[in-house]
Amino acid sequence: MFYVILLAMIAGFLALRLYSVLGKRTGHEQQPLPRAAEDRPVPVILPRTIDATPEVREAADRNIEARAEPGLRAIVAGEPGFDVGQFLAGAQAAYRMTLEAFWKGDEATLADLVEDDVRASFAEAIAARREAGETLDNRLVTIERAVIADAQLSGRDARITVRFDADVAAVTRDSEGVMIAGSMTDAVETHDVWTFARTLRAGDPNWKLADTDEA
Repeated sequence: MFYVILLAMIAGFLALRLYSVLGKRTGHEQQPLPRAAEDRPVPVILPRTIDATPEVREAADRNIEARAEPGLRAIVAGEPGFDVGQFLAGAQAAYRMTLEAFWKGDEATLADLVEDDVRASFAEAIAARREAGETLDNRLVTIERAVIADAQLSGRDARITVRFDADVAAVTRDSEGVMIAGSMTDAVETHDVWTFARTLRAGDPNWKLADTDEA
C-alpha cells in the first residue's frame, strides 16, 4: 500500500511539472507558417489622378515658356484635341511656306496662310518691291529653334505666339538679275516673333498668321 501511494505521488509530481512547462511560452515555439499569396490581405491601390493636359507639361522644359502654360491649358480645355507638338510642327511649316511665298510674291498662297491685316502689309511690301524692279532670292537654311512664347484664349478665339530662331540666306537682285545685296553663302541669323490665331471648335482647323514682329 505504501508503494502505491508513493507511485501516485511521483506521478502527480511529474504531471504538475509537465503542465508547468507546456503551459508557458519559452520563445522556441514553432512560428506560424507563411500564408499562401491568395490568403494574404490584398493591398488597396488608390487610382492615380489623370492629368488632363500631359502634352503641355511634357513639352514645357523644351519649347514652352512659363508664361504660355496657363493659356495653353485653357486652349486644351477648350479643344481637347489640341496637341502642342503638332502645333509647333505646323507652325514651323507655316513659317517656311509664308516666307517663301512672300519672297516669291505669291499673294494667292499668302491668302491661305495669313489673316487680312498681315496679307495687306505683305501685299504692300511686294508691290513696292515690284515697282523698284527688285526680286528676292532668299532661302531658309534652317530653323534652329521654335518656342511658344505666349498663349491666350478669349472666348473661343485662341492666339499663340511663337519665337523662331532661324538662319536665312538673303539676296536681293535688280531687274536684270544682278545681285545688289546679300549673299547666298553667308546665312543671316533671324529672330522672328509670330502670332497665330484660330477660333476653337470651328470648321476650319488651320491656324493663320495674325501678327509678326522681330525678337
